[in-house]
Amino acid sequence: MDNLFSGLIASKTRIKLLTRFFFNPMAKSYLRELAKEFNVSTNSVREELNQLTRTELLTAKKSGRQVHYMANQNHPLFPELKSMVSKVMGIDQVLDSIVKRLGDLESAYLIDDYAEGKDTGIIDLLLVGDIDQYHLNDLSRKTERYIKRKIRSLVLSRDEYNDILPKLEKRPQVLIWEANKKQVLCSVLLQFQALKHLVLPTISAGCTMCIHVTDGAELSDSVVSMKRACNT
Repeated sequence: MDNLFSGLIASKTRIKLLTRFFFNPMAKSYLRELAKEFNVSTNSVREELNQLTRTELLTAKKSGRQVHYMANQNHPLFPELKSMVSKVMGIDQVLDSIVKRLGDLESAYLIDDYAEGKDTGIIDLLLVGDIDQYHLNDLSRKTERYIKRKIRSLVLSRDEYNDILPKLEKRPQVLIWEANKKQVLCSVLLQFQALKHLVLPTISAGCTMCIHVTDGAELSDSVVSMKRACNT
């Protein structure tokens, strides 16, 4: 995670917050819950939440005695940050190396921790369709070595999925792919196919990230704005 973001963001807590909120923009959380999850003091989290709220990367809404925070989907940097988080968590690699190669797949979901933006190291996939389990296991093993995370898959037929849907709806889940439709959770490359491409070097040797904008000047302004928003 630090390899991709460290050139832009100095605070590890801030990186965790961006990952938490921008991977699943519908997720919301409050101060004490985040402090417990990150195992840091409430003061440390409060400082970062205040900064991200001041720069309007997060929104804050009071609910009773708590203040709930969410990603600001109207922020101009939202698409770039969302895609970067997906890349950091290895989800774009899961899509490219596993989901798109499974053949008769109807839909794919992230469930539990990663659906909430928690980078715990174990990615839980729910796959619906007629899938060769041996092929899936082979693809998963290869992808695990690349992204340095464990992948656990639950394979269901459409009927089986419909049977347990009431239980699944109680668990965090994010639809990341559907057959005959564009990828739901996509990287910047897929989000902005018609836009120009520029590769920015990161601090880690041999590692790059792609940001797509309409022209180089906008990209420069966008990166400067991102640095200011994340590090001020």
